[in-house]
Amino acid sequence: VTSIMAAEIDGELIGSAPKANYYFIRSENPWSEQWIEEDFWAEAAEIADSIGADVINSSLGYTTFSNLPTPLTYADCDGESSIASRAASIAAQKGIIVSISAGNSGDSPWHFVARPADAKDILAVGAVNKDTIPAPFTSAGPSYDERIKPDVASIGWFSAHLAQDDSVYLGHGTSYASPVIAGLAACLWQALPQYDALEIMQIIREASHQFH
Repeated sequence: VTSIMAAEIDGELIGSAPKANYYFIRSENPWSEQWIEEDFWAEAAEIADSIGADVINSSLGYTTFSNLPTPLTYADCDGESSIASRAASIAAQKGIIVSISAGNSGDSPWHFVARPADAKDILAVGAVNKDTIPAPFTSAGPSYDERIKPDVASIGWFSAHLAQDDSVYLGHGTSYASPVIAGLAACLWQALPQYDALEIMQIIREASHQFH
């Protein structure tokens, strides 16, 4: 994911923001999906704000948890039910561009965007290939309260990235699409510093070829 933004290997891979400075804030427990991870995400956003981050990329999403008394449903993806989604909206309203992968459930029974991609005032990013064909796995919208989701889409189907052995591979996932947009947003904001975070995100939405 980081290489999609930060890589700078001449003739092989140039990321979407190779000159940016990066902080890594871990909120995810890789061994299971626990509800408290949404609290961790909110704390991570607070840390990002406290250190002066301009852009947050979040390549994760929640649709199920192993310790909930009742499972999540599409109705819980309203931008309000999740503490992580509320935190993402607050971060954006405080002046941070927030780019979040929409989820990879488009061809599964869940189908819709994950949390916190359902958040308000952020960029939920779906996946397409280089010919702008939507990936079969990219999660669909709208949010439960009928807002357009994903907000935009970028290359996340046959997406070039670095692997742990420093070789360039092609991979699939909205987790690869989101950092493309996060890097794009950073560069666009550098070019247009007169706009605030919400305005930059709206410019990106309106640049989409299907915007209406």
